[in-house]
Amino acid sequence: MNRRRRVYEGKAKILYEGPEPGTLVQHFKDDATAYNNRKQDTIEGKGVLNNRISEYLMMRLGEVGVPTHFVRRLNMREQLVREVEIIPVEVVVRNVAAGTISKRLGLEEDSLLPRPIVEYCLKNDDLGDPIVTEEHITAFGWAGPHDLDDMVALALRVNDFLSGLFLGVGLKLVDFKLEFGRLWEDDEMRIVVADEISPDSCRLWDIKTNERLDKDRFRRDLGSVEEAYQEVARRLGVLPETLPAEHQRPKLVQ
Repeated sequence: MNRRRRVYEGKAKILYEGPEPGTLVQHFKDDATAYNNRKQDTIEGKGVLNNRISEYLMMRLGEVGVPTHFVRRLNMREQLVREVEIIPVEVVVRNVAAGTISKRLGLEEDSLLPRPIVEYCLKNDDLGDPIVTEEHITAFGWAGPHDLDDMVALALRVNDFLSGLFLGVGLKLVDFKLEFGRLWEDDEMRIVVADEISPDSCRLWDIKTNERLDKDRFRRDLGSVEEAYQEVARRLGVLPETLPAEHQRPKLVQ
């Protein structure tokens, strides 16, 4: 497939003009970043794994009626997606205390939250993706009240479904972030899940050992980042067959 005009490049992905109007090609890079781009590295094979994992999870969500921008995977690193108007607000769903919420509220890591907690962050690296409220979002026009209602309802549906799916393969969905976009079809607009769902955007811990199998391994210098992502892909049954043999032996969980 011939690539066309580059539309956007972020920290982990590049978007190219798609083969048909209203589509984009989403390319997954091996670049890894943390702490608002202050920490950077390259993790060999991460883009391939995230492409496969996100494809699988987006397809499963589509099967249960959650609308997404995903169309199909094109190759090892790219997938075809619908072009959407990205809402500049990330929705974070937390099931277990970890990361910033533990620091902000003095909660012990791995303590179960009384119920799933939804938080909003403004998508702005220069500002450090600050936490914002519904009042901020609606007052500054980043999203309307109906948009927010749809975003929260979808985020909680995704949480319910993915929590069960990951539990079935021995993983605890600690928290995750979602991005949403406005999809326009025949002058009608609907809110859909966009971007990706992968160990880059989810905290996933082994249900028995609490071994971290996500981007925290990079953030916290725990090592074995590629092996952790491979383990998630292996448990989901989507470990790419074309990876070299030495890259197909997960080393974290026996």
